[in-house]
Amino acid sequence: MNGQKFSPIKFQDGMLLILDQTKLPTTTEYLEMHTKEDVWHAIHKLQVRGAPAIGIAAAYGSYISVKGSMEQDYEGFYTEFCMVKDYLDSARPTAVNLSWALSRMEQCVKENKSCTVEEIKGAMLKEAERIKTEEETACLAMGEYGLSLLKSGMGILTHCNAGILATSKYGTALAPLYVGQEQGYAFNVFADETRPLLQGARLTAWELNQSGIPVTLICDNMASMVMKNGWIDAVLVGCDRMAANGDGANKIGTSGVAILAKEYGIPFYMCVPTSTIDFDTPNGEEIKIELRSGDEISQMWYEKEMAPAGIQTYNPAFDVTEAKYITAVITEKGIAYPPYEESLRGLLEK
Repeated sequence: MNGQKFSPIKFQDGMLLILDQTKLPTTTEYLEMHTKEDVWHAIHKLQVRGAPAIGIAAAYGSYISVKGSMEQDYEGFYTEFCMVKDYLDSARPTAVNLSWALSRMEQCVKENKSCTVEEIKGAMLKEAERIKTEEETACLAMGEYGLSLLKSGMGILTHCNAGILATSKYGTALAPLYVGQEQGYAFNVFADETRPLLQGARLTAWELNQSGIPVTLICDNMASMVMKNGWIDAVLVGCDRMAANGDGANKIGTSGVAILAKEYGIPFYMCVPTSTIDFDTPNGEEIKIELRSGDEISQMWYEKEMAPAGIQTYNPAFDVTEAKYITAVITEKGIAYPPYEESLRGLLEK
């Protein structure tokens, strides 16, 4: 199956469908979303995940949650929408795209205040489709900018999943690889398994393999070895929220990979759509880190418990890579280099 043919989110015949990523790589199943509760659980349980994909799901989700509203006047409809918005926004705290997309949907509702409720619903659907299309365009642009930093034959290390499954097409960190593949480039990819949710093993390895890009799966604690062996020429990772100073939150373990890359003199690139940059957050210390159930460490991936019953666990979903370890930030508007306080804003002002 060509990688470009699968998508984490589909909207067809008025129905929102979400690829259940918790069942990959063994089962490919799309779930029908009918209510705000369906969408909330899909986001919270990581059936849909990845910052851009969460935003897209929330945008469509806010629409399907109110499309059956019986409210006839604007004030009543807007109140109902705001309840949906706040509810969906509570599903996960770290990825800024969730609140960003919902804010755009709210602005759409406000801008169509003078229209009928049915017309507002139509405008909401168009806005959700616009968000999806913009993310696809952004991913392609990131792929092209990122590819300019790479050469055919390079060894690439990636952490977590920032590919097609995390977006709407191409991905963020994997976009340069897919764009390169279309242009005849060859890469050797090493994918960290990425604890605690194994998204590198279950998702990145799956989608690259499906797309015909050579990939080698390694455990997280093997990254230093493959770097020392000289097999890695660049590191490409995604980002769920980037602070104004260039600190970036990504799946837990990313900061360790960045520190190793610095030690071995390997460029570390963070691929970040501008929708993921939070200029209201000054630095990484202000980014709220999601804590998840310890069962994901001790039980979730095993037939039997692999840790003592009742053992205390600590299971953060993300960590923050300090800007000083990031060689460059690849966005859809161009490549930013330190100092990021200046370069990121400069790109946004283009």
